[in-house]
Amino acid sequence: MMAQPSGAPVFHPFSVISPEFIAPESLEIIVDKYPCRSLVITDINHKILLKVKPCDTTFHRQRVLLDANDKPISMLRDKGMSMHSRWNVFKGESKSNSDMIFSASKEHAVFQFKINIRVMLANKMRSNESCDFRIKGSWSKGNFTIYMGDSSTAIAEMSKPQALKYAADKFTVTIQPNMDYAFVVALFAIVDAIENPDEVKKGSGGSVGAAFDVLGAVGSLGN
Repeated sequence: MMAQPSGAPVFHPFSVISPEFIAPESLEIIVDKYPCRSLVITDINHKILLKVKPCDTTFHRQRVLLDANDKPISMLRDKGMSMHSRWNVFKGESKSNSDMIFSASKEHAVFQFKINIRVMLANKMRSNESCDFRIKGSWSKGNFTIYMGDSSTAIAEMSKPQALKYAADKFTVTIQPNMDYAFVVALFAIVDAIENPDEVKKGSGGSVGAAFDVLGAVGSLGN
C-alpha cells in the first residue's frame, strides 16, 4: 500500500474521465484479470466499481471501460502503426479526435526492461511538451507507480501483495484521495495491453462474446 506520511501532498479534486469517479479518501481497489483480457475492478468489500473488456478490430487493439452497470465510460484504442506503443482514450464509445481525453505512449530505449510511459492530456498533445503524468515500474515484478508529470509525486501505485504473490491475475492499486480512479484503471488497462501484446491473440476467437460472458457472470455475483 502506498505510504501516506504526515507531509504527503494534499490533492485538490482532479478529474480526467469524470468527477463521479473521484473519492475523497485514499482508495484501495482490486483488479482481477479474466480470460480474453477482461478486467473486473472491485473495492476491498468486493463491490464492483468498473470493468474493462476487449473489443479489438482488424487493425486496432481496443478496450472499453464500463461502469458497474455495463455503461460505456471510455474507449481505449491503440494507434496501430505508432512507433511508441501509443494508446488514445476517448469519451464513451467514440473514436473521434474531438472526443479524445488523453493519450499514453511507451518510451522505448535499448535494453529497457522497465515501464516508462508518458501520459498527455488532450489539450497537450505536442511531443515536445512535458508530460502530465508518467508511469514507471516493473510489470514482471508486479509493481508500477503513476506520477504527476516528471515529479516524484505519486498519485497511484499498483502492487502485488505478499499474500497474492502466486495469484498472477490479481493486483491491488492504491489511489491518493481526490484522484479520478477511472483514469487510474484506464492507465492500468493500457499498461496491461502494452506489456502483454500476445495474450489477446492466443484467445482471439470469439473474444468479444467470451468477454461479455465472463463480465456478465462476475456482475451477477456482485449484485
